[in-house]
Amino acid sequence: MSHATVKDTRTDAPAPRRKNTLSRRGLPRWAQPAFAIVSVALGCGIGMAAGWESRVQWGLISALLFVAISYTTTSAVENRRQARDRLATSVVWVCFVLAVVPLLSLIWVTVSRGMKALDGYFLTHSMAGVPGFEPGGGVYHALIGTLEQVGLATLISVPIGLLTAVYLVEYGKGNLARAVTFFVDVMTGIPSIVAGLFILSIMLLAGWSPSGFMGSLALTILMIPVVVRSTEEMLKLVPNELREASLALGVPKWRTITKVVIPTAVGGISTGVMLAVARIAGETAPIMLLVFGSQLINTNPFEGAQSSLPFYIWEQYRVGSEASYDRAWAAALVLIAFVMILNLVARGIARWKAPKTGR
Repeated sequence: MSHATVKDTRTDAPAPRRKNTLSRRGLPRWAQPAFAIVSVALGCGIGMAAGWESRVQWGLISALLFVAISYTTTSAVENRRQARDRLATSVVWVCFVLAVVPLLSLIWVTVSRGMKALDGYFLTHSMAGVPGFEPGGGVYHALIGTLEQVGLATLISVPIGLLTAVYLVEYGKGNLARAVTFFVDVMTGIPSIVAGLFILSIMLLAGWSPSGFMGSLALTILMIPVVVRSTEEMLKLVPNELREASLALGVPKWRTITKVVIPTAVGGISTGVMLAVARIAGETAPIMLLVFGSQLINTNPFEGAQSSLPFYIWEQYRVGSEASYDRAWAAALVLIAFVMILNLVARGIARWKAPKTGR
């Protein structure tokens, strides 16, 4: 009886309360924006007090203060573990801002200065008969040259890069595949001036004259490794089960590649091709060596000198007048818009051809 009483007494006694580690003090959600505002205010104040004219210095001081204030306040209010987590988060945000701010600044300056000369007349006329230091003229001849040169480079490099990637993924084994992979990696880092000099040496030995096609050959050298590497990675993402199922039905391997593997990866392949086109669209050195530039409209890329948007920008900036600067910024805006359109097209194709889920 006494044993039962003791047992009931122990059962009815309240259990000792444990310290809830999850109910500690925490910073509100608006703490990080508040830290950022205080850091920017302090950074600007320190910069003005020190007499620094560079806004970059103000921004760096603000970034350091943001990281320091976030860590110190979190350590005092919460705990050291949360402070270290907040420190890592703050560093990530600072790096993100440091990467985005120059990009936004570049776009803002290009748009604000490029809109001064960008209009319908600028896009539909060339520089024929217009002195470089006077207003007027347009970018039509350079736009035609860029479209033809990049188009020819794409027509040459895409089949070569696609077939090379198919060989490396589907057939490549042994020393030959390793050698091809090695040279593709090396070609990825080749400077554009080296590709231009290589085609220039061939052009001089063969006795050919400068033309848009010569520039396209140099751009092809720069584009092929990008296409090969991007296509190779996309083909590797295709599940092997699809290949095995096709082969189990008696379908030849070449037909499996053309009807199963490539259609499955066509979205990523298209994206890689578009990005490679955007990469070569801004090259200037091969055009300077092989195309020579021209003030006239030349729609034949196989004969005579041509211009391009990067060459036109360099040419106008070299003149040094206010009108030429406006034309250079307007051409830079056209080039950025061209690359942006290619990236949007690549994203659209990738989303359109992406495998459907949820079925």
